[in-house]
Amino acid sequence: MAKKSKIAKNEARRVVVARYAARRMLLKAIIRDPKRPEEERAAARAELARQPRDASATRVRNRCAVDGRPRGYVGAFGVSRVRVRGMGHAGFLPGVRKSSW
Repeated sequence: MAKKSKIAKNEARRVVVARYAARRMLLKAIIRDPKRPEEERAAARAELARQPRDASATRVRNRCAVDGRPRGYVGAFGVSRVRVRGMGHAGFLPGVRKSSW
């Protein structure tokens, strides 16, 4: 079980990312466009740098939905490898079976 503070901080980051997502996308499009004047591209870079660090989507950590574990995250199910195994054995994940050979 992860610390409650880490889980809460990650959720706050998700909110900030969602708030700034449209503006960041617009600024990045301006920066990438070679047809724009250099002054406009420089202004867009400066504004992007002024935004909060947590506005970047790479700052959000994938965590297990059950216990908040940050490592071993399995994206297809949204839980950690430990929970995938337990939930798979219990039959809570449709189409998942224990392999045996």
